[in-house]
Amino acid sequence: MVSERSYLDEARNAALAFGDSLLGMAKPRLRLGVTGLSRSGKTVFTTALIQNLIEGAALPVLKAASEGRIARVRLVPQPDPDIPRFPYEAHRAALTGPERRWPESTRRISELRVEIDYERAAGWFKGPATLTLDIVDYPGEWLLDLALIGQDYKSWSRQAVGDARKAHRREAAAAWLADLPQRDPAGPPDEMAAEAASDLFKAYLARLRADPEAVAVTPPGRFLMPGDLEGSPALTFAPLDLGADTEPQPGTLAGLMAERFEAYKRVVVAPFFRDHFARLDRQIVLVDVLAALDAGAPALADLETALGQALAAFHVGRNSWLSSLFAPRIERVLFAATKADHVHHGSHDRLAAVMSHLVARAASRAQGAGARVEAMALAAVRATREVRIKHGREELPAIAGVPEAGERVDGEVFDGVSEAAIFPGELPERPEAVFDPAASWQIRAPRFRPPLVAPDAGGRVKPPPQIRLDRALEFLIGDRLA
Repeated sequence: MVSERSYLDEARNAALAFGDSLLGMAKPRLRLGVTGLSRSGKTVFTTALIQNLIEGAALPVLKAASEGRIARVRLVPQPDPDIPRFPYEAHRAALTGPERRWPESTRRISELRVEIDYERAAGWFKGPATLTLDIVDYPGEWLLDLALIGQDYKSWSRQAVGDARKAHRREAAAAWLADLPQRDPAGPPDEMAAEAASDLFKAYLARLRADPEAVAVTPPGRFLMPGDLEGSPALTFAPLDLGADTEPQPGTLAGLMAERFEAYKRVVVAPFFRDHFARLDRQIVLVDVLAALDAGAPALADLETALGQALAAFHVGRNSWLSSLFAPRIERVLFAATKADHVHHGSHDRLAAVMSHLVARAASRAQGAGARVEAMALAAVRATREVRIKHGREELPAIAGVPEAGERVDGEVFDGVSEAAIFPGELPERPEAVFDPAASWQIRAPRFRPPLVAPDAGGRVKPPPQIRLDRALEFLIGDRLA
């Protein structure tokens, strides 16, 4: 049954979309959503995207750039006064400054507007034009929260408890699982009991996220980044061990948890979907697939499920003139396996194939609705170069760079200053093999520092090297620059 609130939200979204479309008639506009799961390099990607466009880097696959049709790219004031500005300048300084460090991850939504002056390709509309590109950057945990919209407390609770009992999660969830039998779903709606259970559940989520080889795919995402909602009832709940025939009843602990679960969807998830997500035209989702590969087949299965749920939450499809006015859809979705520079180029296509395999089932449904969905491997900033190293009588394809201080490979601890050449291993030829727990392959690569980019003869520092960033741009915005 559709609520009155749903009708009001749909009417509000239609009004916003219509207003955006009217503005876009004077100057073409595109809203690009950028998100990434934990440690996927989302902030680096957004920074590199802007830097490469503004500073006129060589982007051979982006046709408008390779054909010399981009005249100027500039930052302009962002349109939404209630959204923080993406701190591009600070992130660029971190990457290219003397310390060469990766920028800190953003833990909230941010936005930046870029205007691209270009020459249209031959045709009826040939001539100068300007594309306004609004880049909306938001945490991947918020994306995963969208899957909660279609769930009730009982189904979410049973799924969360079942996931925590899986072998690869049991250790991280030990304290919460040990406490779970003490929380009687039919017991009184005790505030202290709810708070204690919520704290233990949040500690479990934090441990999942802290594991360098883990991919945090368990909502609610705002539990780990509460902002001004910290301590509020909407963020003070947890799953309970509910039987198949158990329904949360009013006046019980389960009833209290269910009320707060619904409040979380109403207060946190729905406003994000309504105010920001529902207005996107294109979307890129960045994933640290290599970390999931290191964590093993069970973690990959979790990732596959989470990505499928996220894509199911997208309002995807081909836009008609009418839908673009009143109910815009996400026409293109790109899933990108990041850190392609951590493996030799011989494994890049294999990494892309694993990414494609992870989203295959969900992508087929989106494509059936008329959306374009692609998967690729990329590195928005390439921190390594390729070399060959001798191993006995063999020469192995390797990568070389400056590992972060404290990184360790085969017992060697790096100092953050010296360069090292490392054989990272190879991905299997068949992407399905990564789901085989008995597989014997392994990828090993430390985290590397950003590359040192020497200034040119004029003292100008060019953007750092990249892998397939130009291909990603062609897919995401290339058609709007034709």
